[in-house]
Amino acid sequence: MSAKPLTSYQTTISPDWVDYNGHLRDAFYLLIFSHATDALMDMLGLDEAGRARTGHTLYTLECHLNFLAEVKDGERVEVRTQLLAHDAKRLHIHHGLYRPGEDASLAESEQMLMNIDSAAGRAAPFDEQVAERVAHLDAEQQNLQRPTCVGRVIGLRRAS
Repeated sequence: MSAKPLTSYQTTISPDWVDYNGHLRDAFYLLIFSHATDALMDMLGLDEAGRARTGHTLYTLECHLNFLAEVKDGERVEVRTQLLAHDAKRLHIHHGLYRPGEDASLAESEQMLMNIDSAAGRAAPFDEQVAERVAHLDAEQQNLQRPTCVGRVIGLRRAS
């Protein structure tokens, strides 16, 4: 069995999410990716019960969005999630938005997530059970190709 990203979320584009051009509004791409992050948290043991047990949660430190193709009202989409790297407190992840069964991404989001001790209000190492699940996901996905949009920098060259 070959390594593959985790299908973390699926939805149908709602008419309320579509703009005056007939396309998915930019804010709703992030909403979809946010739901995928919630699903990833659940899979790693930071679901409601895990958050209650550990007192930990994940905060998003940074997020980059790349819009690659139009998404329209009523389309079915899925998010495929890849763990790019991790340390004792952070996850570097990639979400790709796809039409089910297709290989061309519609949008991509690279994110840095931090494990937070909610009571202390600061970063903390992952709970042992969560860390084990992170390591397991990392091992499952270690041979995946790096997604195209990872590591991009936004900017324009200044005229000299």
